[in-house]
Amino acid sequence: MDRKFNPKEVDKLRKPERLQRENPQTVWENIGLSNPSCLVDVGCGIGFASIPFARHIPAGTVYACDISQEMLDILKEEIGKAGVKNIKPVLVEEAKIPLADGIADAVLMQNIHHELHAEVEILKECRRLLKPGGKIAIVDWKKEPMDIGPPQEIRVSVKKIGSDLREAGFTQIQSLDLLAYHSFVLAQKP
Repeated sequence: MDRKFNPKEVDKLRKPERLQRENPQTVWENIGLSNPSCLVDVGCGIGFASIPFARHIPAGTVYACDISQEMLDILKEEIGKAGVKNIKPVLVEEAKIPLADGIADAVLMQNIHHELHAEVEILKECRRLLKPGGKIAIVDWKKEPMDIGPPQEIRVSVKKIGSDLREAGFTQIQSLDLLAYHSFVLAQKP
């Protein structure tokens, strides 16, 4: 089974109820950043989090990363509509992000952990991108039965996300119960 998001279903990413379920402001506030200058949004899609995060750091940079050029093309349109100037779209491979070591204050991975095939490898790549003390936030569908989202059998438990983060070298791993349908796991690069 291919777990990757189908760009032909992009309208699902624009539904107003998504804002209620996965509010980027709630995510931003709970990452707990102090004067960040660089964020990396891995699996950015059409900029659901990248665009609001860019508004929080107008003098900084958000690298919006995706494995789909088609999604990045849609993102560029969304950036133009939003009028933000500090987002840089980046085409990536699943476990290879062409950005410099230690550039990011934070990395966000939203709704992609359940799609990954090389979880620990991509988390190690995210760790490489972070400054010492930088944070990673993983927001993904809870592994519970519900009428929306991906099939429950491909969702990933908080315990597994935490284990993957530990194996990738992250510390201070915590799960925050903030969202009704999504897990929110936060960790730090030592």
